[in-house]
Amino acid sequence: MLDLTYDAPKVKTIAGAKHDWELVIGMEVHAQVQSKSKLFSGASTKFGAEPNSNVAFVDAAMPGMLPVINAFCVEQAVRTGLGLKAEINLFSAFDRKNYFYPDLPQGYQISQLYHPIVGEGEIIVDMEPGIARRVRIERIHLEQDAGKSIHDMDPNMSFVDLNRTGVALMEIVSRPDIRGPEEAAAFVVKLRQILRYLGTCDGNMQSGSMRADVNVSICLPGAYEKFIETGDFSHLGTRCEIKNMNSMRFIQQAIEVEAKRQIAIVEAGGKVDQETRLYDPDKGETRSMRSKEEAHDYRYFPDPDLLPLEIEQAWVDEIAASLPELPDEKKARFVKDFGLSEYDASVLTADVDSASYFEAVADGRDGKLAANWVINELFGRLKADEKDITSSPISPAQLGGVIDLIKADTISGKIAKELFEIVYTEGGDPADIVEARGMKQVTDTGAIEAAVDQIIADNPAQVTKAKENPKLAGWFVGQVMKATGGKANPKAVNELVAKKLAE
Repeated sequence: MLDLTYDAPKVKTIAGAKHDWELVIGMEVHAQVQSKSKLFSGASTKFGAEPNSNVAFVDAAMPGMLPVINAFCVEQAVRTGLGLKAEINLFSAFDRKNYFYPDLPQGYQISQLYHPIVGEGEIIVDMEPGIARRVRIERIHLEQDAGKSIHDMDPNMSFVDLNRTGVALMEIVSRPDIRGPEEAAAFVVKLRQILRYLGTCDGNMQSGSMRADVNVSICLPGAYEKFIETGDFSHLGTRCEIKNMNSMRFIQQAIEVEAKRQIAIVEAGGKVDQETRLYDPDKGETRSMRSKEEAHDYRYFPDPDLLPLEIEQAWVDEIAASLPELPDEKKARFVKDFGLSEYDASVLTADVDSASYFEAVADGRDGKLAANWVINELFGRLKADEKDITSSPISPAQLGGVIDLIKADTISGKIAKELFEIVYTEGGDPADIVEARGMKQVTDTGAIEAAVDQIIADNPAQVTKAKENPKLAGWFVGQVMKATGGKANPKAVNELVAKKLAE
């Protein structure tokens, strides 16, 4: 593995009426475990099913029904912890978090407060090439999701869909290490990327399988450093939690809005109340949802229906041995093995499918040339067509074939772009298309020289100007390429034009 060295990004400040203020942000990300069945029942987790069709008796809290732990969900949590370089706790336990809401049939949520399955880890959050923030992970615990209340189907009644009830969630809690809105969004992007590489969560925020609670507070410059040095939270401002964020753009907007709200309160001599708030993107404001509960408000106690969870180190080691190459390691390898810039390597490793596609194209070929074609030509075209790499009309083998023809001087870069368009829209083998359509570039210097001589002979006035100003030689190159239908070898044309004009 190649180690990439990073500098920390500058801390964002927001100007108040009296002071400049810094932000301190912590994240609690709820990631739905990628599994076919729920955490404590065999009911399906398939998204989009008919309301209340994926519900087992235990999910609906029928009398006498007892939860049974899903071993695969435990494995997925362990895999996630290992992917975040976190400590795996061989002993963990489930607790009941008591609260009452219509979409929580049991009247409590089974969670892990005192003994989570995963301990401290970290994420390197990339901001730009060479700039990254190290964000410490405090813990990951397993818990069951609640159902969904639906309020817009009838003017007089609300409905409850229990399909999500009991679905396994990993709550991934960060330390307050994030220092700005952009970093907060980048943290969620990086976490989602890692989870997708691991195959432990699909990261689809639109369907609710990943959502974030954002804790925001403000402090004066220098106070955060005192907190890091002492661990004393009194150096930081009172935090407010913004609940259920499912958009990177809204995360950034909500943090900006909430920070400015807190600054206005403090500078006016007021006190920020610790509470849970909601972000309203239409009004551009956060509003109070409820006062922030503490653990004792939920009356946590060990779940009497579930024994403590004990796992063996040998099993953890087996999972660790099966981990895929993760984004940071893959990016470092692309930089080292293919000679790519850190930026290009970041683009290509943004998701595992793009990385796999690139590696197939680059196999045995010029890595930089392959990256250029994948990023600039293919990704650009897919974006215009609103497609992702998994639905690309051109396969890695086909794109590799185009690159092979360029390297063999069979076609020019200009012809290659025409060929790419043909293969993208019509399919076919690039080499066969070039042969059948007469797209090979002219490498016969005699034929090229004849074309150069003809252009020069036909344009004596332009020759005189070009001899006085060599930069005008490009006009002759363009004319020769036009005369040869773009098939002349550009390098040979440039050399011959320069030679002839110098005579």
